[in-house]
Amino acid sequence: MELAYYSDYAVRLVNTEEPTRNKDALTSVEAVRELFGTASQMARRATDADVTRFRSVRSRLRAVFTAADEGDHTHAVDLLNSLLLEFPVSPQISGHDHLDDEGRPRWHMHLADHPSNATAGYAAIAAMGLAFHLTEFGADRLGLCQASPCRNAYLDTSTNRSRRYCSDRCATRANVAAYRARKRLEAERSDPTGLSAENSQESTTPADS
Repeated sequence: MELAYYSDYAVRLVNTEEPTRNKDALTSVEAVRELFGTASQMARRATDADVTRFRSVRSRLRAVFTAADEGDHTHAVDLLNSLLLEFPVSPQISGHDHLDDEGRPRWHMHLADHPSNATAGYAAIAAMGLAFHLTEFGADRLGLCQASPCRNAYLDTSTNRSRRYCSDRCATRANVAAYRARKRLEAERSDPTGLSAENSQESTTPADS
């Protein structure tokens, strides 16, 4: 498993909540287990107590994205460092199930499952993955969707650092909203009275005697 993959753990957890819509999908141990995937040993260790713990880690990870999105990169790093200190990882070299054309292992770095509990294991992997992404690509690659009211987290992997939305759907919605706003502004500028052509004509027609 490539280290870059682990950064998605952070995004998945943060996006279980939509604060502006008062929506929270992290309400059961089943929801916690779904974050790991069905084949994870850590998922099987999850209990009801992990729901509250996961929410706490989620808030701290969202704070990292918020700081980065606001341009306060030093604060984002400080917040992430605190997670790394609290939830350390156990890196290992692995080659299982990854063989080259000659049958030799494709050695790669792997983050071993944390022995404590499901939350600690997930938090360690999410924080380390996010740390690798930040140091490799920059803190400005961590963002929050600009399509109101969505504030989902995303990782910008575009070549020109231009990503502003979490998905194509949000990008389309934002573009449509911007287009309509421009059209309204153009209409207002072309008719400074604020009246439509029809209303303007009615206002200038003499009243019946």
